[in-house]
Amino acid sequence: MSQARSEDARSSPHQRRRGDDSTSTGELQPMPTSPGADLHSPAAHDALFSSPAQIQPSTIPLDFDVSSPLTYGTPSSRVDGTPRSGVRGTPVRQRPDLGSARKGLQVDLQTEVPATEDIVASEQALGQKLVIWGTDVNVATCKENFQRFLQHFIDPLAKEEETIGIDITEPLYMQRLGEINVIGEPFLNVNCEHIQSFDKNLYRQLICYPQEVIPTFDMAVNEIFFDRYPDSILEHQIQVRPFNALKTKNMRNLNPDDIDQLIAISGMVIRTSQLIPEMQEAFFQCQVCAHTARVEIDRGRIAEPSVCEHCHTTHSMALIHNRSVFSDKQMIKLQESPEDMPAGQTPHTVILFAHNDLVDKVQPGDRVNITGIYRAVPIRVSSRVSNVKSVYKTHIDVIHYRKTDAKRLHGLDEEAEQKLFSEKRVELLKELSRKPDIYERLASALAPSIYEHEDIKKGILLQLFGGTRKDFSHTGRGKFRAEINILLCGDPGTSKSQLLQYVYNLVPRGQYTSGKGSSAVGLTAYVMKDPETRQLVLQTGALVLSDNGICCIDEFDKMNESTRSVLHEVMEQQTLSIAKAGIICQLNARTSILAAANPVESQWNPKKTTIENIQLPHTLLSRFDLIFLMLDPQDEAYDRRLAHHLVALYYRSEEQMEEEFMDMAVLKDYIAYAHSMVMPRLSQEASQALIEAYVDMRKIGSSRGMVSAYPRQLESLIRLAEAHAKVRFSSKVEAVDVEEAKRLHREALKQSATDPRTGIVDISILTTGMSATSRKRKEELAEALKKLILSKGKTPALKYQQLFEDIRGQSDIVLPTLGAGVSTAQ
Repeated sequence: MSQARSEDARSSPHQRRRGDDSTSTGELQPMPTSPGADLHSPAAHDALFSSPAQIQPSTIPLDFDVSSPLTYGTPSSRVDGTPRSGVRGTPVRQRPDLGSARKGLQVDLQTEVPATEDIVASEQALGQKLVIWGTDVNVATCKENFQRFLQHFIDPLAKEEETIGIDITEPLYMQRLGEINVIGEPFLNVNCEHIQSFDKNLYRQLICYPQEVIPTFDMAVNEIFFDRYPDSILEHQIQVRPFNALKTKNMRNLNPDDIDQLIAISGMVIRTSQLIPEMQEAFFQCQVCAHTARVEIDRGRIAEPSVCEHCHTTHSMALIHNRSVFSDKQMIKLQESPEDMPAGQTPHTVILFAHNDLVDKVQPGDRVNITGIYRAVPIRVSSRVSNVKSVYKTHIDVIHYRKTDAKRLHGLDEEAEQKLFSEKRVELLKELSRKPDIYERLASALAPSIYEHEDIKKGILLQLFGGTRKDFSHTGRGKFRAEINILLCGDPGTSKSQLLQYVYNLVPRGQYTSGKGSSAVGLTAYVMKDPETRQLVLQTGALVLSDNGICCIDEFDKMNESTRSVLHEVMEQQTLSIAKAGIICQLNARTSILAAANPVESQWNPKKTTIENIQLPHTLLSRFDLIFLMLDPQDEAYDRRLAHHLVALYYRSEEQMEEEFMDMAVLKDYIAYAHSMVMPRLSQEASQALIEAYVDMRKIGSSRGMVSAYPRQLESLIRLAEAHAKVRFSSKVEAVDVEEAKRLHREALKQSATDPRTGIVDISILTTGMSATSRKRKEELAEALKKLILSKGKTPALKYQQLFEDIRGQSDIVLPTLGAGVSTAQ
């Protein structure tokens, strides 16, 4: 045996691979150094515990469970399954994410006798001698080291959010096993950084040979767990899910050296497929004698038995689908993060495959860190031909997701949101909410580098909190949106884009797009052909990806009309209707819109209305709850204060700035908790205040024959008042919330809906596109034209220039409106 071992050591990897072919059915196998986990296939058991130089026939009894990972050579591997798990099979049978295209072998390093002959004698002694073929992983040593890690690792430097309910003076993962016993979720997330600090060799084996090492970890964990909690009942055996691998790769830096190794990448999910049933074990039945046989899937192929073992009839075995074993599978497309992209490059994408419990855990728009095994599979020349190309395609089998991002708010749509906040953290946030100046403190913590614009920051703060979503569809009244839409318009260089970038980098499901670089399908959805199934599928756009988030649109005025038209439905109904290429559906787009627009003349003209300055349709402007102007005043005192603020950003230390502003972690936790846990309702006092506010707004214009408020303004007040109540962690909307909503709404209207000719707020500028004064002048001009034309008698025709001169001599109406008056008269 030792001689054969030394000969293999001197041979080249290619020669060793050719020597392994004798153990298979004639199929070409990958390099033996590439990790494999198909250690329970029938062909692998033929060579179980045998030297590659001399394969001995197996002596395993017929009543032995060939599905067990006996190849690991551990005492627990001979059991059919954990007695209290209720699931037949061992950890590797429950891990399709570790499936391999290579048959694994183990080598006995200390005896000339084939290992299978020692099974009955001493399995424990045998386990001490076994090393998985092609690796340096000694199964017993690896298992013992990981158990020692679980029982002794203590992390005194752990962050607060990672140790909720954990005593940092006790072994961390033993407490995690206690949580599994209480909660009943059979998954143990293990930080690879902890393993590296505890045992560097164990960490290296995990990174290089994850398919062999992770099932060994599974067995070690289950042994400890059921020794400690013998009466525990789990859905299946505990699975180890490593994360935070220090071998984090940029997506475009993945290369063949990483194949079959544990890697970690980050990016944004842009597409998820439907659930795909993948066969793990095929069930065959003889059509002659009804004899049954189970065949495990090998490299995606079903090896149909050619002869019935019972009646020896050839080609009589038929596949029974409903008795075969399937696992869930999902294809996910991950796109490279913008911060990882080199200059001038387009983002890369990679295909992920999630299995079983990891299916449907992420949605398009989520930013995630992925830990998985990098795979390479051959490309077939044709689906009907078994020949393959020399070029391989790659994908990643996902082992662990992590959605957390220190720069962003917490995800607000996860079931585990309540577990995010400890009682101590919640009490700290509630104590903070009781402070009388909490509204001003949160607003000042928002984009602290931008000078002044307090009301604009308060409006964006309320947008982050949002209102209370109301669904009256069961009564036939439909749904009322809770999202707040804000438009920023004004002079260039007034920090509009910086505010958008700040919000985009803060929210978990935010999207940033520019008006000129966006198309209608880019915002909504477009049809593409699925590369796997060749079927037409919808690829979602920015508005759908930012569902339950904020979509930031810069250069809003540069959008063409067809692109802006898709926003009408999204901004009011919060849905997106698609009817193209035979696909008719309605997508959720429950997103807030934060847009920025520049004036047409590059400088804001105070003599023109908002619509005349930015050239946007009034039907779109009326859907914004708040429209703010960000102007650059010509004032020496203001310029001096602004310059002092900007210069201070460069010379002041980070410590000084952190002392002045609220901790960003507190801000993120505060908004996340209020958004998901606080759902205020209108009180009687607030309802009466809202009614009075709406009536007062209508009264302002009634005396002059103007409409100064519409029902949409009342709905905006309700949403703003609810958001302000969330700031206070109040379950009821009170009069103080309505007062702040009125003030903020009034300040926005003073800037955006003021008639430049009269100086009076006229909401019809935003709702109809024309002020009441302009409309009255237009009607007067039309009447004057009618009288002038009638006074000419039965003249067959009138020259436009002559008519222009006559009307100028008789009327004091501004001449540029003559064309509009003519059209009205017609």
